[in-house]
Amino acid sequence: MVKEPHYHGHRERLREKLKKDATQLADYEILELVLGMVLRRQDTKPLAKRLLARFGSLRGVMDARPQELLAEKGFGPSMENLWLLLREFIARYAESPLRERVTLVSSKAVADMARIRLASCAHEEVWVAYMDRQNRLLAWERATQGTVNASAIYPRDLMEAALRFKASGLILVHNHPGGSARPSAPDVEVTKLVARSAAALGMTLVDHVIVTEEGHYSLKEDGLF
Repeated sequence: MVKEPHYHGHRERLREKLKKDATQLADYEILELVLGMVLRRQDTKPLAKRLLARFGSLRGVMDARPQELLAEKGFGPSMENLWLLLREFIARYAESPLRERVTLVSSKAVADMARIRLASCAHEEVWVAYMDRQNRLLAWERATQGTVNASAIYPRDLMEAALRFKASGLILVHNHPGGSARPSAPDVEVTKLVARSAAALGMTLVDHVIVTEEGHYSLKEDGLF
């Protein structure tokens, strides 16, 4: 008779603990169970504890960049796929109140929504919130993908999308990976250009927000356009 690996019983006890009272699970135990969804024939406790030690918290592990995670022994391409799926699930969950037009859109709400999606992004991305006259969200779309320190913003493309959604206002968002949230001179210049383009079509650029892992910066609040 083949003896079952020791971690099978341990994992089953964790599942029972989860069902009884999930709040009693330690962070590493939650991570063990998540890892075990892919690594079914492996003791996931050592990897869970290594990841937490390296990244400091469950949020740190979740926000870690793919190349950092793949550098950990035992974290392979299948685990990366699970992480991408979990991140997308979390991002869409966070976006759902605005997407459902339940909440009035503000610069802070959009910044919080974008930071969840872009926290671990290794390159710059430009996203746009298109709003109606009551500041309710009509659409939330990625406009462009850039490099580690630059992203292009094309006013014409933004205006075409705004007209398609029949938007009255828009909020630009882009991230600064691993850097300061302060805008660059090109950031300010393109913001003014988008604001003029929007005004010419009877729309308003409500804000341009730059997000980082730690916070966000509003060009509107700082009077830069």
